[in-house]
Amino acid sequence: MRVRYPRQLAMLALACLGFTNLARSEELTLADVSHIHGIGFDASTPGAILLATHYGIFRAAPDGTAETVSVDASDYMGFSPDPADPGRLLASGHQGQGGNLGVIISTNGGVSWARISDGDNGPVDFHAMAISASDPEVMYGVYRGIQVSRDGGRSWEMVGPAPEKLIDLSVSPTDPDAVYAGTADGLMQSIDRGGTWTLAGPVGRPVTMVESTSDGSIYVYFAGVGLYRLSIAGDWEALMGSLGESYILHLAVDPKTPDHLVAVTDESLVLESFDGGQSFVPFGK
Repeated sequence: MRVRYPRQLAMLALACLGFTNLARSEELTLADVSHIHGIGFDASTPGAILLATHYGIFRAAPDGTAETVSVDASDYMGFSPDPADPGRLLASGHQGQGGNLGVIISTNGGVSWARISDGDNGPVDFHAMAISASDPEVMYGVYRGIQVSRDGGRSWEMVGPAPEKLIDLSVSPTDPDAVYAGTADGLMQSIDRGGTWTLAGPVGRPVTMVESTSDGSIYVYFAGVGLYRLSIAGDWEALMGSLGESYILHLAVDPKTPDHLVAVTDESLVLESFDGGQSFVPFGK
């Protein structure tokens, strides 16, 4: 069967360039939050989630309300909660007035951030960044190629070119030297720290999201097909079906309840699943 390319895929590389005049307020609705670049569970507030956006960090509550968290409105990219310590957040991106952020860290729920590294040939603007669940000292980022850190993000080295048309990045949950990349041409895998890449999924199926979990699974969204889970044994399990022309860009697994997932679509719709990704409902409904 011929796969029709979702119309939005061609715009992924330009997504960070768009902006709107979002009013900063203490009380918003989740629908007011747009251009979401990352998602994670809030370690300090049960049931709440954190959203990294073009305009700063927001916290969304289960009742559908949202509030500004960060003290600035920088564009936060590569947003990655530490698998070993969900209260430790890492990100990259660039400031609203220009200038890359490098690799930054927050330990107060995204309120304030400190730069811990410029990255290699930086300051970097990692649009995709991933932390190893099996060794959180190992991190990968994409800026002029694949970069790797083995000391928690303090120093970085370039290991090789990124796969073409890269959209998302994740580290194997069991091997810190194995990396997965979601690309417009399919799911790619490297077993040598990003030095070389091979196809790891169906040919010609664009992958818009890949996310590893602490139980050894890997969630993958194939555009036009749906959400799948790759088990630690290497078996594929079909979960939710296709979202049509829309697709999942970001996904997070509740560290306390593995069947509890939250996801963000290309249209900034935030979804929630309580059955391990087999079905989703709008968050806050």
